[in-house]
Amino acid sequence: MPSSCYDWLDRLDYVSRDFAAVLRSIPLGTPLWLNDVMGCLFQSCTSRRLVYACLVLLPIAYAALLAGCGTIPDAEALLHTNPLYLVSPQFVGPDGPLTARQANRVILRLKQRQELPSDILQRHIAFEQALTNVPLALDNKVTLLQNGATAYRAMLEAIHGATSSINLETYIFSDGLVGNTFADALIERQRHGVQVNVIYDAFGSIGTPAGFFDRMRGNGITVLEYRPLNPFETTLHWSPNHRNHRKMMIVDGSIAFTGGINISEDYASGFGSNTTQTPLEYWRDTDVEIEGPAVAQFQHIFIDDWVHQKGPLLAPRNYFPKLKAKGNDIVRVIASVPERFNPIYVTLISAIANAQTNVYITDAYFAPDHQMLRALARAARRGVDVRLLLPSQSDVPIVVSAQRSHYTRLLKAGVRIYEWQGKMLHAKTATIDGVWSTVGTSNLDWWSIARDNEVNAVILSHKFADDMNMMFANDLEDASQITLGQWAHRGLCERLYETAGRIIQPLL
Repeated sequence: MPSSCYDWLDRLDYVSRDFAAVLRSIPLGTPLWLNDVMGCLFQSCTSRRLVYACLVLLPIAYAALLAGCGTIPDAEALLHTNPLYLVSPQFVGPDGPLTARQANRVILRLKQRQELPSDILQRHIAFEQALTNVPLALDNKVTLLQNGATAYRAMLEAIHGATSSINLETYIFSDGLVGNTFADALIERQRHGVQVNVIYDAFGSIGTPAGFFDRMRGNGITVLEYRPLNPFETTLHWSPNHRNHRKMMIVDGSIAFTGGINISEDYASGFGSNTTQTPLEYWRDTDVEIEGPAVAQFQHIFIDDWVHQKGPLLAPRNYFPKLKAKGNDIVRVIASVPERFNPIYVTLISAIANAQTNVYITDAYFAPDHQMLRALARAARRGVDVRLLLPSQSDVPIVVSAQRSHYTRLLKAGVRIYEWQGKMLHAKTATIDGVWSTVGTSNLDWWSIARDNEVNAVILSHKFADDMNMMFANDLEDASQITLGQWAHRGLCERLYETAGRIIQPLL
């Protein structure tokens, strides 16, 4: 292709950045149908038709930006707020809060096990404490659960062993093999006197028939629909774009699960079926199972959601039993809601800013704002090994184009980018400097940052970080690395897709 065409595309890319900046300045709240429409366009249109369609739809998108849910936090301003680094990290154990002297001993032990120095254990955890006001819980056991089949087996085992209560919160609760297996297990426990409470998101589970949830209600389970799409059914201010993207389950107040895995047929491979698929043929995702004092933090989040949604009074149960030490992992549970400050996004940026050795991130929908991009680029330039594992294809194709629009900038800074070659990469994980890790529901896109309820577990543990690094290395074996030289030779059609993706990124 003539160089003049590429020059034209470069100019168009600069225009798209300005356009995106304008979109960022408008209150958020894009109708959910816009993502579906744009996804269909990227799947089926030729590049010329795509450009024409975008030109037509973008004015509609402007008109569709109604009263927003939240805003992108000014992370960079917070990172330069020195008093936030003076806050002493708070720790809690099975016997209650630790004294300042005990807390210092915990930090000292972590530093002694750190092979290379890291500001994560000093500046960052103080900053994180100041932002979240959530203590670090000691003596937990955190287990990585890779992919749906493994997570489902662990969750069902916990359900079958429940004796008091099960609190389940999910974005998608399908009515297929997986969903019915969970529904049957929950009903069985309810019939044996275990109180089961379920929250599902109205939009995420829009394809699930009402009769599926009615069956659970008819068997005594208390089921709550989060923000019904019908404005006449909602108990709160009607906001169809404010969704509950959290996935977590708390059993007997002593075991908790969280991560990216929904209760959905997308993860059915290897679960209750004789059909064998290769790892590249199913959805790749990650959950964690947590036992120990940190479980109480998940329970508080669930009950807060229940009360905020004005659900019926929860049946009396011992939702907060005394929790015993189960392991050596330190956990902080961070939740975010659009109406308030989003600490999940800012703490990740802070962790990257304080990294000195490595930053390994896996993300399903990578369409962040300039603050995250700048943090990643700066870390790479100062010699940190920064690697991103991102999808090569997606259930929302436009997001892949948006993510690729940032490759040139990141690659020039020294960030290593890999694209997973399987059907769908849906995990949301990060591990930094061999000690700080996070697994949860929050993506690096505008929906997670400013429009959705999310929850992430932050784990301080060298052993768990080793497990995360091993998982990341294994995933890279099924990924292709993107190099700057290779990327410079991509075609015109790809560049047009990227430009369109960058333009509407704030709507994603």
